[in-house]
Amino acid sequence: MTTDSRDTDWHPAFIVIGAAKAATTWIQMQLQANPAIFMPDPEPHFFSREFEKSLEFYESFFSGRPATGALIGEKSADYLSHDQAAERIAAMLPKVRLVVQLRDPVERAYSDYKMLFRRGTVRGQPEEYLSSLDNPQPRFLNDGLYGEHLSRWLDHFDREQIFAFRFEDVERDPEQVVRSTSQHIGAKAYFDPGLADKHENSSQSPLLPLPIRKALAPLKDSVRPVRGTKLFEGARSLLARQVAYPPLRPDLRERMTEFYQKDIERAEKLLDLDLSHWKVPASEIAA
Repeated sequence: MTTDSRDTDWHPAFIVIGAAKAATTWIQMQLQANPAIFMPDPEPHFFSREFEKSLEFYESFFSGRPATGALIGEKSADYLSHDQAAERIAAMLPKVRLVVQLRDPVERAYSDYKMLFRRGTVRGQPEEYLSSLDNPQPRFLNDGLYGEHLSRWLDHFDREQIFAFRFEDVERDPEQVVRSTSQHIGAKAYFDPGLADKHENSSQSPLLPLPIRKALAPLKDSVRPVRGTKLFEGARSLLARQVAYPPLRPDLRERMTEFYQKDIERAEKLLDLDLSHWKVPASEIAA
């Protein structure tokens, strides 16, 4: 009979909670490059949409952790905007360190729209989904209400437990972002320069047409071992096509900027973080 010699406490010491479509995968990859840190690749979503599942389900995400010494964390980008995630996490992990990456909410919403447009989930123009919360996909606008969401998190966690940085900070000084994040979670900084530019999402990469993706869906597990090989990627490149996204019109962009104004001010006060450039309408920038 064999025994598991790993540390018995598998619970995460830190969680990257969002925001969705703010390039949180980049900070996850940087932290995963640190040999002293363990983070699973998949997002558990345990404290959001998977909360009805067992604790064993959540623990299974950390089964690959090293035997001893690793700082354990996870990333689930939907936690920030989920109305119950903060309370649930506080009940189980009251001392956890939280990391949140924020992006201009207008750009974030349009990026989220493009992702679902790319998947074929939405087919209408941006105006149908980004003009108000009253639409079939209110998450596009709702997930960018950072002030509202952070206020809820601060009802359950001390301000010192939350480290926030901006999407622009990654573009400006990625190494400093990694240093600051590492310090916050209690790890020695380890920066991988090879990952420095990998903070763009996949909206610009070619995509297989929807009918082909649906036909191949049942074979997903079977082809996983050959994904990334020259043969597989060569065949994929022959069929993949660039996605033509409906543009975000300037007038809609300005209305969205106005929609987020007060919430951005709220987030600035909560975080003591300068987000003033997100409050400037595009017409004023152009002028």
